[in-house]
Amino acid sequence: MTANATRVLVLNSGSSSVKYQLLDMKDNSRLAVGLIERIGEETSRLSHTPLAAGGDGPLLAEGGRGGREREARIADHEEALKAVADELSADGLGLDSPELAAIGHRVVHGGLKFTEPTVIDDAVLKEIERLVPVAPLHNPANITGIRTAQALRPDLPQVAVFDTAFHTTMPEHAARYAIDVETADAHRIRRYGFHGTSHAYVSRKTAELLGKAPEDVNVIVLHLGNGASASAVAGGRCVDTSMGLTPLEGLVMGTRSGDIDPAVVFHLKRVAGMDADEVDELLNKKSGLVGLCGDNDMREIRRRIDEGDQRAALAFDIYIHRLKKYIGAYSAVLGRVDAVAFTAGVGENAAPVREAAVLGLEELGLAVDADLNAVRSDEARLISPEYARVAVAVVPTDEELEIAGQTYALVSN
Repeated sequence: MTANATRVLVLNSGSSSVKYQLLDMKDNSRLAVGLIERIGEETSRLSHTPLAAGGDGPLLAEGGRGGREREARIADHEEALKAVADELSADGLGLDSPELAAIGHRVVHGGLKFTEPTVIDDAVLKEIERLVPVAPLHNPANITGIRTAQALRPDLPQVAVFDTAFHTTMPEHAARYAIDVETADAHRIRRYGFHGTSHAYVSRKTAELLGKAPEDVNVIVLHLGNGASASAVAGGRCVDTSMGLTPLEGLVMGTRSGDIDPAVVFHLKRVAGMDADEVDELLNKKSGLVGLCGDNDMREIRRRIDEGDQRAALAFDIYIHRLKKYIGAYSAVLGRVDAVAFTAGVGENAAPVREAAVLGLEELGLAVDADLNAVRSDEARLISPEYARVAVAVVPTDEELEIAGQTYALVSN
């Protein structure tokens, strides 16, 4: 790697999409962002926004250089990544640039083997493939993105950053399910947790916001997007998290049920005649907020509540009830809580969610200042009053920066 190689391309390959960002780690600036959607469909969509002229100018507001969009069929991930390379080249930011140090890949499931960012070789790819049964929706797409990027730049380090890695510090009593040990071990059944890059980034930024080192702070992180998860972080190490073997467990989400009596699955099979795939579809795609009220957009749910919609109000109450349960549970797990941090789309933008989540938890030291909570900002900030024993924070997550930082730290050593 040359001395001026400070750029990292971050790729997040989904089953029918590729999200990407090009960052320069000398100042953590974004040079370009983009998204390709509907890969393999009749009409695919590409949106690309350069954020700095030729990569050398100052960071501009998103869209400041005039984003480009086009629609055309993109057959597969190989064609998609070639399109990404072409868009970057058009801005003087091509994959052949000597300033590109590595490509960092988001990989959803790393099991117990991968506890930190890892340079990808054949053995690593085989292990990621071996984990496909516990991440059938995510790992195959991640693998496709990796192989395609390797073909485009076989000489460049490719690094996997795993969603599960941050949670591998959980003690066995938190990670184990209370089922037969031999069965669990034979089929790798345990709590893995997800959204790890977000929980790592936000817990560290929360400590900075408090003016303390991460190892001196206990934080409950609430990552509230369409997918939602909570974590208990003690001194910078995850000790519990709400998602489990898969991202289905835990909080109420946009389309996922979160915690549910496992016997519901048997009941649906026996009484409704549903097979495993139908139950999977129900719990992952037709449950959560959309199952409760038909909407998974919190803005629309709040609008409906303001108009007196009782289904929307009940969905919101169920969502908040689950959040409070996890805040209380993780307060008990941690023993001492220094901060509760809200992040991701809902956590960062929905003031009513933050207010309702801590309402009535004054005995746990939690309170929200109404004026501070109402402020909209892209900056990390405290929204609790000065008298509150536990800080309540809003910390915008930055998973791409976290992936880029971990990738660069690995390849530059």
